Amino acid sequence: MSSQRNPLTKFLLLSAASFAIGTIHGMLQVMPPIRHWLDSIGSPYGGPGHMIDPLAHAHMNLVGGAVMLAMGATYHLLPQFVNRPIYSQRLVNLTFWWTATGAYSFYVALLAFGFWEGSLLHRAPEQIPAVQRYYGPVIACAATTMAIGFVIYFYNIAKTVRSARQ
Repeated sequence: MSSQRNPLTKFLLLSAASFAIGTIHGMLQVMPPIRHWLDSIGSPYGGPGHMIDPLAHAHMNLVGGAVMLAMGATYHLLPQFVNRPIYSQRLVNLTFWWTATGAYSFYVALLAFGFWEGSLLHRAPEQIPAVQRYYGPVIACAATTMAIGFVIYFYNIAKTVRSARQ
């Protein structure tokens, strides 16, 4: 079934892609040379390494994989449970795009800052504070984008349930 006929297909496809990315990420980070480098920059407990492992890795699997799957499943199953259509198909689409954009930008930002700061840690640690001034705003933008998707999702679900009770 194409995503044109079923708007929920994109949730399932992105979930599968996210699990694939998260799996490859996890496989790479346990390979001895990569594991050694990650450990040398603080993974998983602190330092720039923790942005790559566990934060980026877990984020891709949990938000990109599990949450997107749960959102799509909820949007598919809730109308059957409450015997009413979803409040807004437009909000379903907005949920997807805001959440996906936020999740992937968050993942990329974590990787980028982890690698950037990690590469500086051994050769120019005095430059790390200059990099860190960008970290907060970039992560905040990505997280806010993702949060907007979550709020739209919760609103759409609440309105669907509320309309079923009336």
